[in-house]
Amino acid sequence: MPIAYCLLPVNSLPFNYLALYLTFAWRYFKAKKSANAINIIAWVTVSVIAFATCCQILVLSVFNGFEDLVKSLYSSFYSDMKVLPARGKTFTLTAEQIAALKHDPAVENISLIAEEKALLKNYDAQTVVYLKGVDDNYPRVSGVASKTNRGVYNTGTANDPRLIVGAGIQNAVAMNVDPAIPSGELTVILPKRNSSNNDPLQSISEGNVKAAGVFSIQQEFDEKYAITNIGFVKQQMGFAPDEYSAIEIKLKEKEDPPVAKDKVQKLLGSNYIIQTKYEQNTSLYNTMKLEKWAIYGVLTLILIIAAFNMVSALTMLVLEKRKDISVLQSMGTSKGSILKIFLSEGLLLAGIGAAVGILLAALICLLQIKFKLIKLEGGSFLIDYFPVKLIVTDFLLVATTVIAIAFVAAWFPARKASRQGFELR
Repeated sequence: MPIAYCLLPVNSLPFNYLALYLTFAWRYFKAKKSANAINIIAWVTVSVIAFATCCQILVLSVFNGFEDLVKSLYSSFYSDMKVLPARGKTFTLTAEQIAALKHDPAVENISLIAEEKALLKNYDAQTVVYLKGVDDNYPRVSGVASKTNRGVYNTGTANDPRLIVGAGIQNAVAMNVDPAIPSGELTVILPKRNSSNNDPLQSISEGNVKAAGVFSIQQEFDEKYAITNIGFVKQQMGFAPDEYSAIEIKLKEKEDPPVAKDKVQKLLGSNYIIQTKYEQNTSLYNTMKLEKWAIYGVLTLILIIAAFNMVSALTMLVLEKRKDISVLQSMGTSKGSILKIFLSEGLLLAGIGAAVGILLAALICLLQIKFKLIKLEGGSFLIDYFPVKLIVTDFLLVATTVIAIAFVAAWFPARKASRQGFELR
C-alpha cells in the first residue's frame, strides 16, 4: 500500500471519499495475493457476473423483439379501441350517437361491425368461422386489407357479398381466389336473431357469398375469421337497422388510449363496454410479460450463485489484509471506513463484470439487428431470425440488480473486516 495512503486517516484525505474507497478496492483487486486462489476466485466471480449480465440483456432484448413482432401482428387485426355491448351480443346505436362518435376529437375513424359464429361450406368441405360483417370504413381502422396477399380485399354489397378469409380457413374449405380459375359460390349458415320458431331449420339462414381474397396475419386469426359485408350479415341474421355487434375505432396519432377510452365511455354511456387494444388482448400481453420476468428471475439466480463466489473471494481477502486493516485502524480509520473499503471491493468486482456483460450483450444485439446472424429453426415463422430490441430501462434494471446483489454479498465479509480487532506484530 502506498505510504501516502497510510500517513493520513481516511477522514482527513482531501479528495472524494468514494474515489478513495475505490482506489483501495482497485489496488486490492489487482495486487498479487499470497494465495493464488484469491485471484482465481475473484476472476471467476467477475466472469460469472459478466456471463449472467450478458444473458439477461440478451434474453430481455429477444423478448422485447418478439413482443414488438406479436404486437405488430395483432395490431394488424385489432383496432385501437372497440365498443361492445354491456349485456348480450348486440346493442343499438342511433344516428346521433354515431355522428357524435365520428366527431370526437380523439377519433380518427370508426367501423360498424356485425359479428357471429357461422358455418362456411364449399361443396363437401366445411368449417366453423367467426363471420365479421364490416362496413366500408373497416380498412381505415384495421390492417386486414394490407395483409390480404391473395385475391383482393372486397366485401361487396348486401346483395352481392364477397368474402375475405384467413389462410387457414382457405385451406380448410379449399376456397379458390385465382381469377383465372372459375369458382363456385360459398354457403354461409348463420343463426337468426330473436327467432321464435320451434323448427330448428327455420331458426337458421343460408346465404351465398363469392370468394374475394385471403389474408395472412397470424395463425390465431388465419384459422378463425372470415370478413364480409355488414349489410349481408345483418340481413341474414335479422338485425334491426340500428343494431350492431361492435364498433371498432381508430384513434388519432399521439392520443392516449386510456384518456380516449374515458371520453368515449362518457359519450356513449354505461350500456357499452369500451376496450383498448391492450384490453382486447389482456391474456396475451400478461402472458408475454410473465414469461419475460420469469426468465429474468431464473437468470438472476446465476447472479446469486456468483455472489457466493464473491463472499468467498472477499472473505479470503479480509484474511489476507489483516495487517493492512490494523495499520489503518492505528491511523484512526473508523470501522465504517474499513467496511466501505471492502464493500467497494465487492462493488468493483460486480461493476467490472456488469460492464463487460452489458458491452458484450449490446455488441451481440447490434450484430443481430444488422446481420441477422442467429436464425430461427423450422422455417414456419413469419421471420427466419431472432428479433431483438434494445431498451435502456433493461440495461438499468440489470445493472441495478447486479449492484444490489453484490452489495448484499459484500456486506458480510466487509462487516467482518470492520470488526477485526486491532493487532500489529
